[in-house]
Amino acid sequence: MKKKAETAAGNSQGIVRTLPLEEILSDRFARYSKYIIQERALPDARDGLKPVQRRILYAMQESGNTWDKPYHKSAKTVGNVIGNYHPHGDSSVYYAMVRLSQDWKMNFPLIDMQGNNGSIDDDPAAAMRYTEARLAPVTGMLLQDIDKETVEWAPNFSDEKMEPTVLPARYPNLLTMGISGIAAGYATNIPPHNMTEILDGAIELARNPDSKKLYDIVQGPDFPTGGIVMGRDGIRSAFDTGRGRIIIRSKCDIVPGKTVDQIIVTEIPYEVVKSGLVKKIDDIRLNRKAEGILDVRDESDRNGLRIAIDLKKDAPAETILNYLYKNTDLQVSFSYNMI
Repeated sequence: MKKKAETAAGNSQGIVRTLPLEEILSDRFARYSKYIIQERALPDARDGLKPVQRRILYAMQESGNTWDKPYHKSAKTVGNVIGNYHPHGDSSVYYAMVRLSQDWKMNFPLIDMQGNNGSIDDDPAAAMRYTEARLAPVTGMLLQDIDKETVEWAPNFSDEKMEPTVLPARYPNLLTMGISGIAAGYATNIPPHNMTEILDGAIELARNPDSKKLYDIVQGPDFPTGGIVMGRDGIRSAFDTGRGRIIIRSKCDIVPGKTVDQIIVTEIPYEVVKSGLVKKIDDIRLNRKAEGILDVRDESDRNGLRIAIDLKKDAPAETILNYLYKNTDLQVSFSYNMI
C-alpha cells in the first residue's frame, strides 16, 4: 500500500507546473476575451451579424418561417434557437429578435414581427408568447443559396447539428444595418447607412479599389429616425480611419401663429427616447430655464413623429431652440467606431 501511495504522489508531482500568476491570468483572460469578441459581442464583417442574430435568422429559415409563409409564435423561434444553436437565456435571444424587427432602429428590419414589438418611447415589447414573427423579404438576400456550399459550417454546441459560421449575405449588411456592442477590450459602434449608396459604393470599389469617388457616393450615415448630420469632417474621418465624431440634430421648424408661435419637431436623433426628450423639454418649461415656453406636447401618431412646443408670441424662438439643442437630446453626438 505504501509503494502505491508513493507512486501516485510521484505522478501527481510530475504534472505540477510552477507559473507566475500574471502569466496564468493573462492566458485565461485572453481565451475568455477571444470568446466574447468572436462569439458574442462583435459582428462579423462578412454578414454584419453577431452570432445570436445569425442563429436566429438561420433557425427561422430552417423551420420555414419565411416572409411568404404564415407567422410563427416568437416563443417557438426562441425555443428553436436556444435548443439547437444558442444555449443562453431566452430573454436575451428574444430581445435580439425584437431589435431586428424595430423600424426605428434599422432602415430595413430583418424580421417582420406581428404584435407589440416596443416603441420609440422605449416601451418594452410584449412577451414572446403574445407576438408572432417571420423573416422579412430583405433577409432572403442574406440567406440565399446557403444550402449550396457557399459558406463554412461548424458543429453546434451539442455536436448534433451543423450551423453556418457566416451567412452568404448578397449585400453589405454591416453598413446598411448598423450595430453596436461592447466586448472585452473592444467596442463597436457602426451607424446605419443608405442601402442604395452602400451598394453603389461597393460596386465602385469592386471596379476600382483605389477609387476616390466613395466620398461622393456615400454621403454619410442614414438613420431610420431621420435627423440632420452636421458637418462633413467627422464623416470623412470615419471613412478614412474608422473613427469619427458627428453631430445629429433634430429636424425642427419654427411656425409663426396668430396667438402663439410653435417649434415643430418631425425627426429626432438616432436612439433617442422620444418620451424622455419630451419630459426633459417640459422640465425646462416648468423650471423656467428658457423663458417663453408655454407648453410641449407629443402629437405623434401613425402618420409619423411630431413634437409641438408652444412659445409665447414674439418670444425669441431661435434662441430658445438653440438652448434646447444644447441642453436636451434634440441634438446629440455619435461616435463612429468601426470594429
